[in-house]
Amino acid sequence: MKLFDLSLKLKGFPIKEAKRHLKSIQNKNDKDFESYLETKKQDIVAYHLKHNGFYKVFAKQASPKDWNSIPVMTKHDLQHPLQSLLSDGFTTNNIYIDKTSGASGTPFIFSKDKFCHALTWAVIQDRFGWYNIDFNASKQARLYGIPLDRKGYYTEKLKDFISNRSRFNVFDLSDTAFDNWLTKLKTKQLEYINGYTSPIVQFAKYLQRKNIILNTVCKSLRVCIVTSEMLFENDKHLMEVQFGVPVINEYGASELDLIAFQNPNNTWQVNSETLFVEVLDNENNVLPLGEEGRLVITSLYNKSQPFIRYDIGDIGVLSKNSTLKKPILEKLVGRTNDIAILPSGKKAAGLTFYYITKSIIEGDGHVKEFIIKQIKLDTFKIIYVSDKTLSKEKETIIKAEMEHYLEKGLHILFEKQDYLQRSKSGKLKQFSSLIPKNQ
Repeated sequence: MKLFDLSLKLKGFPIKEAKRHLKSIQNKNDKDFESYLETKKQDIVAYHLKHNGFYKVFAKQASPKDWNSIPVMTKHDLQHPLQSLLSDGFTTNNIYIDKTSGASGTPFIFSKDKFCHALTWAVIQDRFGWYNIDFNASKQARLYGIPLDRKGYYTEKLKDFISNRSRFNVFDLSDTAFDNWLTKLKTKQLEYINGYTSPIVQFAKYLQRKNIILNTVCKSLRVCIVTSEMLFENDKHLMEVQFGVPVINEYGASELDLIAFQNPNNTWQVNSETLFVEVLDNENNVLPLGEEGRLVITSLYNKSQPFIRYDIGDIGVLSKNSTLKKPILEKLVGRTNDIAILPSGKKAAGLTFYYITKSIIEGDGHVKEFIIKQIKLDTFKIIYVSDKTLSKEKETIIKAEMEHYLEKGLHILFEKQDYLQRSKSGKLKQFSSLIPKNQ
C-alpha cells in the first residue's frame, strides 16, 4: 500500500493528478517547454491581477505580457494577515497553510492551493527517485527537530509512521546522543539520511573521532540528502568519507517548492517545472548567466496567494550551461547556521531556534524580523523588529521555551530595534554565536 500518497489524497491533495501533470511537463521538447513556460508566467500574473485583491494593489502597473513590468516582492511585502492575501474562492478551509522556518530572520504564514501543494510533493518524490528513494517504501533517518508540545509532537510522530521515518533528535549533539544515533542506525536498517546540514556534519565528525565508516555498520544505508543550510565542500567530503555513501544537496523554501536538487551528474538542477528562477542585480535587472545576483523566484501554480518575482533573500549564480528547461544553480550564498554551545557542554544546531521562535511568530504580523545572538555560554539575546514591544508574558513564554528545548539556567535578553543589520548578501542570519569556536 502506498501509505504516503494515500495520506496526501485523504487530506485533499491530488497527488496522482500532480504526478501525471509533472510527467507531462517533463516530456515536452525544448521548443514546447519554452512555450509552456511563457504561458504559465503570463497566466499566473493574469490570474492574481484578476482574483487577488492584495496583488491588484501591489502590482497595479503590471502587464502579464511585459515581464519587466512585474514588480519584485519580498517577505516583508507579504507580512499581512493571511486572509488579506488570499485569492477569490480560497479560505483557510480549502488551502494548505504553513509557517516559514524563520531561518532568514523573517518568519511569516503562507498558503498554497491544494493542487500546488500536491505538485510540490510530486517534484520532491521525483528528485528523490533519482537515487531510488521511494517515499512509500524507503526507510528514512530523519535528522530534523520536532515540536515538544503534545499536539505538535504526536502530529510529527504520525507523519513519521506514515512516511517510514525514524526521527533523530538534533537538539542534542553530544557524543552520548550520537552513540544512540549509531545504535538506532545499526538496528533499524535505514536506507537514507535526510535532514539539516549542521547536525549531520557534527555526526560525521563524531564518526571520524570514533574511526567508524557508517555504511560498514549500517549496510542498508544508500544515500544522505541534506537541506536548509549551506553545504561546504570540505563538509561534504567528510560526510561522504565517514558515511560511505553519496551526499546530495537540496535547496528549497517551504513557501515555494524544492528549488534545486543535486542530480546524478553532480550538478545542482533547478526546478523549472513549477518555478521560474531569475538572477537580478540591485536595480532588478536580469543578469546574464554566470553572474552573481539576487535569486528571485516565481511560483507558477500557486493560485491561493501570489509568489511572483519573489526575492527569497539569497544570492546565487545560474551556470552558463543552463537552459530554460534545465537551469543549473552554480553557486548559492547563505543559509549557514552556527552551533550553540551551552554551559553544560551540550551542543545544539542553530536551527533548533526555529522551533523556539514559533512562539513569537504571530499571524497578525507584529514581529517582522528577528535574530538571536549567543553573547556568552549562558546568555542569548533576541533582537527583533516589531510595531510593538513584546509583553513580559510573551518574554516569559520564550524564556521557558528556551530552557525547555536547551537547558536550565539560561539568561535571555530582549532588544527591540527599528531595523536589523544585514549581511553583504542582504540576508539576515537568524542565529549567530559570539563564543570562540575552541571554547
